[in-house]
Amino acid sequence: MKSSFKHKSSKAEALFVKLTTGCAIIIIALMAGFFLQLLWHSLPALKAFGVQFLFSAAWDPVRDLYGAAGAVYGTLVTTLIALCIAVPLSFIIALFLVELAPPWLATVMGHALDLLAAIPSIIYGMWGLFILIPIMQNYVQPFIGSTLHLKCLPFFSGEPSGSGYLTGGLILALMILPFICAVMRDVFKMVPRVVKEAAYGIGCTTTEVSFKITLRYGLQGMLGAVFLGLGRAVGETMALLYVIGNAPEVSKSLFAPGTTIAATLANNFAEADGLFKSSLFELGLILLIITFLIQVAAQLWLNRVREKSGGGL
Repeated sequence: MKSSFKHKSSKAEALFVKLTTGCAIIIIALMAGFFLQLLWHSLPALKAFGVQFLFSAAWDPVRDLYGAAGAVYGTLVTTLIALCIAVPLSFIIALFLVELAPPWLATVMGHALDLLAAIPSIIYGMWGLFILIPIMQNYVQPFIGSTLHLKCLPFFSGEPSGSGYLTGGLILALMILPFICAVMRDVFKMVPRVVKEAAYGIGCTTTEVSFKITLRYGLQGMLGAVFLGLGRAVGETMALLYVIGNAPEVSKSLFAPGTTIAATLANNFAEADGLFKSSLFELGLILLIITFLIQVAAQLWLNRVREKSGGGL
């Protein structure tokens, strides 16, 4: 009886190992398949333009001249703007919900954050088109350029049009803020209560506990939240399609219209053919590589932080 049980147990264990190994192989195969498919369809553009494709801002389907510089530049600029706005706000809101807000308010705001995260990106894009662009054109951009007299700076030059890199970055910030804030909130809640009570017991203020205990204990989780938001911002399509202006150019001015890799793909793929289509596949390949590099950088940074902190979250 005992040997029969062991035999069944070993068979179940072997089946479990094969199942989990197969699932892991499927993930690797999918990633390799994405990369190989994009690479295969990108070969005509790679042969036609070579490395110059990365540094050229040309985008002329009539003459079959294409370059990725405008789309890559727009992707990086809007993502950077979004992170600069969303990360500090998320940190402050998460700290408020965990350390300062009364329970009923923390519950209400927590549900509101979850609802914001569930809103489809196209709704953000429509809101940006009909609400945010007029506000930027009539109030924000004139205030920055004329009232604050920052027109002399290349980053704020040009006439206010409402759309552009700055508006795209604001939309992205609104979209990724709920994700980053929700993760940070959960990370801060995992800080052992006894540690914070000990800090309060020796006379620490709420500010000191927040920055010297909660922040340090949850640093790894915070970095994970930031990279989660970064991953969403890099690949966002529909919201930016409405507000960025869709101009394949490279401009220093944040008021100028631009484009991103994802927006360019969504705008042009339906009617693309030949070298045009291959260039779009190469843009997709570049986006996949950028995403992969972000994940690698995130893991390396988290490992470094983990080693310095001696473990933790």
